Amino acid sequence: MISKEECESIIDKGLAYGKNKADGLDIQVDASSVATSRFANNSMTQNQAPSSVSVSVRAVAGGKQTRLSADKISPADVEKLIDDAIKVTTLLHKDPNLLPLLRPGDIKGGDIKGADTPASSLNRFDSEIAHASPDDRANKVNAIVQIAREHKLNAAGTVATGEWATASGNSEGIRQYYRGSRLGCSLTMCAPHSAGWAKEQSPIAKDLDIQVMARRAAEKAVASANPIEIAPGHYTVILEPSAVLDLCGGFWYDFTGTSYEDKQSCFLNKLGKQVLGKNITIYDDVYHPLQDGEPFDGEGMPRQKVCLVENGVIKNLVYGRKSAKKFNVEPTGHGVSEPNSMGEYPQNIVIEGGNTSLDEMIRSTDRGILLTRVWYVREVDPATKIVTGMTRDGTFLVENGEIKCGVKNLRFNESLIEMLGRVEALGPAVRAAGEESMPAVVPAMKVSYFNFESSTKF
Repeated sequence: MISKEECESIIDKGLAYGKNKADGLDIQVDASSVATSRFANNSMTQNQAPSSVSVSVRAVAGGKQTRLSADKISPADVEKLIDDAIKVTTLLHKDPNLLPLLRPGDIKGGDIKGADTPASSLNRFDSEIAHASPDDRANKVNAIVQIAREHKLNAAGTVATGEWATASGNSEGIRQYYRGSRLGCSLTMCAPHSAGWAKEQSPIAKDLDIQVMARRAAEKAVASANPIEIAPGHYTVILEPSAVLDLCGGFWYDFTGTSYEDKQSCFLNKLGKQVLGKNITIYDDVYHPLQDGEPFDGEGMPRQKVCLVENGVIKNLVYGRKSAKKFNVEPTGHGVSEPNSMGEYPQNIVIEGGNTSLDEMIRSTDRGILLTRVWYVREVDPATKIVTGMTRDGTFLVENGEIKCGVKNLRFNESLIEMLGRVEALGPAVRAAGEESMPAVVPAMKVSYFNFESSTKF
């Protein structure tokens, strides 16, 4: 894995070479070393450990800008990348929205190099994860397989360990660096006519217990054996955190200044208005103890904690520097590396939870459906945020406060805006992982009148 000093050397040498060749340069180095052990049918099937380092150069010249990337990092290769980026700018039209490169003085509170700044104080690197060996991952896979065999199930999935780093610097004096680690596990326990699933990801090893995950998935596979078919319709649903995450992931870009400006946001003309239920509060907060990732954006601007929804009222959006200028507000540190058409993105979502446990939600339900996960979630109507998708790997009928049996999977059509206006109970917020959205901190939810459009045969 490339070191911080090597990243900084690449950036500093590149900036020195490009001095006076362009109006401004921004250089970013990204590195990743993540190993993945795959397993299926209770056996290891593959172990791979790729490492990569890439360099990205943004050149600004004559009111134009471009960005080029390469995976060669020698001084000569970086110099050629800089020359090519500058040459490409001569072929482009001027960008009327181009802003000068970020300067230390543009950041509230002064120079970002200060010891008390979030960029220098936030540390989520776990050497146990970063230095995990193939044997370490094999031991975790073996523990999963043993639990599968205890329950006469077949296990499949992945265990991944590794580290990543990102460093950036520009010709105005901005310098940023962050190093992180990640442990992830996704597993499915399979029976002839049922399955149970669990997925988690964490930057800290002690926060993820793979044996607990495996037992939870195995119990779901056993409990949902011989599922029955039920009629589609409106049901009370109990959504486990991963299901909440993958349902709501389609919301996040609607909280950006660029989507609002482009009239693509479902919250258009709704700022300051009650749109969601009064028990829904949503933040973007990289500093939350269960969150992950670098505390600065693609231009080096420190990320701010932003309240997006407070008690159902749409309070704020996130802004990169470009959209912030258009709305005459302060940037929130959520910009994507320029140039880009997306503008910005909230990457550290936190939905505030409550104190109702999953068991309490079940006990309080006369008739409903418990969902472990959803998949293939796709947007149907951007304005009302109607999405469609399927249930999967652990769908249960709840009757008279108890889980009665597994049910065959169902397809749903549901407005996320309306769904978050019908939340009857919230569980404690936890770090959740899914397949449709990046990990976030979200609670389990009990929701009334959830619309299932059709049933399946499996």
